[in-house]
Amino acid sequence: MGTEDGTELKTLRPEEFDRWWEHLLRAFGGGPASAEERELDRTVTEFDRSLAVWDADTLVGTSGAFSFRMTVPGGAVVPTAGVTMVSVAATHRRRGVLTSMMRRLLDDARAEGEPLAALFASEPAIYGRFGYGSATSQLSAEIDTGRVTLAVPEGTDEVRLRYAAPADVLDACEAVYAALVPGRPGMLARQPGWERAGLLDPESGREGASALQCVLAERDGEVTGYARFRTKMGWGPSGHDGTVSLEGLAALDPASEAALWRFLFGVDLMTTLKVRSRPVDDAWQHLVSDIRRCRVQSRDAGYVRLVDVGAALSARTYLTPVDVVFEVEDAFCPWNTGRWRLTGDAKGASCERTADPADLALSVRELGAAYLGGVSLLSLAAAGRVRQARPGALAEASVAFGSPVAPWLPHGF
Repeated sequence: MGTEDGTELKTLRPEEFDRWWEHLLRAFGGGPASAEERELDRTVTEFDRSLAVWDADTLVGTSGAFSFRMTVPGGAVVPTAGVTMVSVAATHRRRGVLTSMMRRLLDDARAEGEPLAALFASEPAIYGRFGYGSATSQLSAEIDTGRVTLAVPEGTDEVRLRYAAPADVLDACEAVYAALVPGRPGMLARQPGWERAGLLDPESGREGASALQCVLAERDGEVTGYARFRTKMGWGPSGHDGTVSLEGLAALDPASEAALWRFLFGVDLMTTLKVRSRPVDDAWQHLVSDIRRCRVQSRDAGYVRLVDVGAALSARTYLTPVDVVFEVEDAFCPWNTGRWRLTGDAKGASCERTADPADLALSVRELGAAYLGGVSLLSLAAAGRVRQARPGALAEASVAFGSPVAPWLPHGF
């Protein structure tokens, strides 16, 4: 398949992987990567969904998609194209290379019957023009554990904690993760091979910290949670000044979760707990004695695009009854353009084309942002990005599109 400037877009062949991967590394700054990381990427790469753009025999662009399943409001797990590995050589910018890859990836997702596409944006300004909306956020914190205490819920003392080698308890940890997937929009059901991503531990990436450690939470002999973390020793004028860096935490009940957080707050010789990539409604924020000394920040994370408006809006449920006609603009995927009538409630929904007058007008980008329930249509309207034609329709739809828990996309790709 040729692109606008005469370069050629082809499906990646396995024997081209190393060259493709090296191009990607250079595009993202040329930092070091371990053989372990390279092998994992090779293992999970879906070659029939991975693309390479060539200028004669020079590789100038990379991209691909993973065949994921994402939880949406209501608990359904919906086929989703996980767009990834996107790069264009600096020598070939503004020549249509990226557009040609985005065109192919979305056409392929539609052919695969995937109503959604999702990605992490290295540069957010790039992907809005392809219809992706910022749909999930993530929380980070740097907690002064020498001055911040926790008030834990009843039952926390009944939880048993024990150290375990991360690889030895991988199956138990994955079972905890899998149990949580249906309960939070944005989470991805783990595909085979991806479980190894949580164990990646190249020494080059530790920045002087320890090897990856794991602590399990157990109740009645059953694993109810886990925390993966690293420690880094430090000394200052006042003595020990070490840091715990949390790599992942999941738990099945409040007491188990609180027990893990209490452990992380109390690791010997550590005075700082660094937290990243957590849901914005993470429960520990309501256990701490002083939230200001936790230096909490949030930022954009997952971007979502509706590949098939009708199928995507039909796949989720809605907090309150909704009956609204959307006028959708989608220049990049014109099959979505037009009027769609959404009717639904907490039990189910349908979304079909209609000739009825529009109640709300917006682009597919706004639908992507609001789809998982983390961004309100009202806030988008306040920015001028949603227009109301029928009085009351905006408030009705905005409430219906909400989610009881914040959407979160912790599964990197």
